[in-house]
Amino acid sequence: ACNNDQDSQSCKCISFFNVGEPRKYDPAFKGPIQNRSCTDIVCCILFIIAILGYIAVGILAWSQGDPRKVIYPTDSRGQFCGQAGTPLENKRLLFYFNIMKCASPMVLLEFQCPTTQMCVEKCPEKFMTLVKAYANKKDFDYYKNFCEEGGVAQILALGLCPAMLTPSKPFTRRCFPALGLKGGMITVGNNSKFDDGMGNMRDAKDLVDGVKNATVVIEARQVVMKIFEDYTQSWYWILLGLVIAMLTSLLFIILLRFLAGIMVWIMIALVIIVIGYGIFHCYMEYAALKGEPGANVTLQELGFQTDFSVYLQIRQTWLAFMIILAIVEVIIILLLIFLRKRILIAIALIKEASRAIGHVMCSLFYPLFTFLLLAIVIAYWAVTAVFLSTSNEPIYKVFNETACEHSRKICEPTNYTTSPMKAQCPDSQCLFAFYGGETVYHKYLIGLQFYNVFLFFWCANFVIALGQMTLAGAFASYYWAFVKPDDMPAFPVFSSLGRSLRYHTGSLAFGSLILSIIQIIRVLLEYLDHKLKGAQNKFAKFLLCCLKCCFWCLEKCIKFLNRNAYIMVAMYGKNFCTSARDAFFLLMRNMIRVAVLDKVTDFLLFLGKLLIVGLVGVFAFFFFSGRVKAFENTAPNLHYYWVPILVSLMALSFPGKILSYDQKQNRIGV
Repeated sequence: ACNNDQDSQSCKCISFFNVGEPRKYDPAFKGPIQNRSCTDIVCCILFIIAILGYIAVGILAWSQGDPRKVIYPTDSRGQFCGQAGTPLENKRLLFYFNIMKCASPMVLLEFQCPTTQMCVEKCPEKFMTLVKAYANKKDFDYYKNFCEEGGVAQILALGLCPAMLTPSKPFTRRCFPALGLKGGMITVGNNSKFDDGMGNMRDAKDLVDGVKNATVVIEARQVVMKIFEDYTQSWYWILLGLVIAMLTSLLFIILLRFLAGIMVWIMIALVIIVIGYGIFHCYMEYAALKGEPGANVTLQELGFQTDFSVYLQIRQTWLAFMIILAIVEVIIILLLIFLRKRILIAIALIKEASRAIGHVMCSLFYPLFTFLLLAIVIAYWAVTAVFLSTSNEPIYKVFNETACEHSRKICEPTNYTTSPMKAQCPDSQCLFAFYGGETVYHKYLIGLQFYNVFLFFWCANFVIALGQMTLAGAFASYYWAFVKPDDMPAFPVFSSLGRSLRYHTGSLAFGSLILSIIQIIRVLLEYLDHKLKGAQNKFAKFLLCCLKCCFWCLEKCIKFLNRNAYIMVAMYGKNFCTSARDAFFLLMRNMIRVAVLDKVTDFLLFLGKLLIVGLVGVFAFFFFSGRVKAFENTAPNLHYYWVPILVSLMALSFPGKILSYDQKQNRIGV
């Protein structure tokens, strides 16, 4: 039977389903059961074996991998330029024998220029050809700095030197022609034309095409390097912002305990004001750019730019920001209008939850423990992934400009100049192509990468599940205590953590395993979607889109069900399947109440996170962009001032989660 009119609609909806009987009132129940046994032992053993295998994969990857392959430029023989303790330690720059060969379309497909590449100390500083340099001993001695080792006869016969040198400058540790502009003409070394060393006069514009293709991948890497440099220069400011947001979140929760109603309405008003200011600021920037040269260029015409500040110089960017913020503002106002009655109930929930946090203060700091464990899991996964991806051996292939039967075949660079392949293809080069291998380890490398990703999901979900069960048990001990805090454990969080690890590691592993399988399927679907982007099969695309949508919904449902299952495990000590069933029936019996109040409360807590992140984010914007005169000389000089802002916003979402993480876990007992 329905308890009241509020649940009548819920009763009608579930009348066709058997959702079980409500748990009978037990006056002797005083919170989480102490007398319990281990649950889901098989899953616990499986999880331990998987962790041991994960450690073995990490050790194997660390013994085989070489991260230097992604740090240092690599010459044609696969050697690292500038690597300490090697003959190339002082040769930090990569030099291309003929940069114009990089203009080939194959460069964009294979990311390798069909020309010899070698490590040098300095880039060429003057223009000269091999023929002219050979006639002058001083010039030839300088020229040999850019030649492969060999005698004069070998240099001339085997082509161990470039046909010409052009004045170059280092860029991302690679030598590129120092192109200039003179009288509207592109020049190299003050000349618009040059001798290519083969008796042909070439236009300086030919060098531009080669440089463009050679920098396709390098430019993207340069952006990443600049972002990393900005992060290293501003990490302490990011940390300071994180601490400020953390203290603000703690203060916010403490105030909620005593002034929940007033705080929530003030928070709502401040969120509306902050977003309103954002709309006003975007409009002022939009209006200020009116009539400015180039300000009316569209985002589509501008395309991708490595200097992201360029986007802030066009009106369309600020118009887009203004529209997005206006839509968010309207949605929030409409939700507040239509959910005002539910908001009052949600405020009462938040007030009671804040009172619970006041009795379980350790819960405020438990998210730090979860964050630390997640950081370890992410770091282990990232390091293992890097070592796995760099554990291949260098593979060399034949690269050439003209047709050749040996094109793209595997070759050996040490004796290639005297090999039959070179004789049949005189203009070919044996160059480093990629990293691979034919051993058993290399054959199953993709499987190890997959295992690394899967265990990452499993471990991350396990850590999150541990936090949910720990806090659920801690707050349950508060809600079911008749005399607070006398009937509560001395350290409810630590007691709950100990119970979770001692008795329910298997249940945590079981629930996180189910979620991890769904997540890895979603990753595979994203991979298939990436592969099928150029496909013309509309049905396959439609089917893939449906599958992605279904598994996204399934993941959300499993997350919600798992969280409530962990709460039941923490309270009654039963296995995962039984607890999940009981949680599902409990939710179905209170479907409307749970759905509406849970989401309304989440919405209010989201506004709290939005307020904290927004306020600190706005301050970070003015600080790092140098717009606050008081801190103009204090802010670090950065390539992209938005880097610490974005990192701060991502990091600030964590202290903001303290608002919702604790509140969300203890609402079940209200």
